[in-house]
Amino acid sequence: MTALVVAIGVVALLALGTLGATFQCARRRRPVLTTIASLGFLVAVLAALAIALVGTSLLSWTRLTHEAPAATLDFHAQAPRAFDVDVAFPDGRRERFVLDGDEWQVDARILKWRPFATLIGFDTVYRLERIAGRYADIDTERSAAHTVWRLNAGDRLDVWSLARAANLPWVDARYGSAVYLPMADRAQFEVSVGPSGLVARPRNDAARAAVAGWH
Repeated sequence: MTALVVAIGVVALLALGTLGATFQCARRRRPVLTTIASLGFLVAVLAALAIALVGTSLLSWTRLTHEAPAATLDFHAQAPRAFDVDVAFPDGRRERFVLDGDEWQVDARILKWRPFATLIGFDTVYRLERIAGRYADIDTERSAAHTVWRLNAGDRLDVWSLARAANLPWVDARYGSAVYLPMADRAQFEVSVGPSGLVARPRNDAARAAVAGWH
C-alpha cells in the first residue's frame, strides 16, 4: 500500500502541475495549449482515481511475506454427513456455515508480483474465496447435494480479472490454491497460506484421528 500511496501522490502532483499550466495558458489566451493542459489534467485525475480504486480493492487481500495463518475451522456434527463449521479469521472476524459431505475444502486466490514490483513494496497477496463440502466417493460427489459459501465480500473492481485481461507486466503469477481434509465432530483445523499456496493441518485429537483414518 505504501507504493500505491506514493503513486497516487506523484500523479496528484502531476495533476496540480497541469491544472496550474491550464490556468496560465488560459490567462495568456493560448487556446491550443490550454486544451492540451486541460487534457493532461484530466488524464492525471483519471489515473489517480484508477490507482486509488485498485488500492481499495487490494485492501480485501492480505499481504503474504511468509507462511501465515489464514483461518481456523471448528466442526460440529449435526447429522450424518452434515456439519456446522465455525470459521475464525486472523482479523477477529468469525463466520458460521453448514456443510454437507465427508470432507471440507477451502479455496484461495493468490497474486504474486515480479521482483521489481516487490522491491517497491508489492508483497504477494492472497484472498480466501470459498468453503465447500465434498464427498469422498466420486459417484456420491456427482449425485449428492453440494454446499458452498463465500469467504469474502467481493470487490467493486475485480483485481484478479484485471490482471488477467490487461496482462499487467508487474504481475508474475496469479493462481488458485485449494486444500481439503475430512470433517469430524469437534475437529479443529488450521488453514495457512504460504508462497506455494494453502496448507491445512489438524489442531486437536479429533482432527488428527480423522486424518489418520482418512482414506
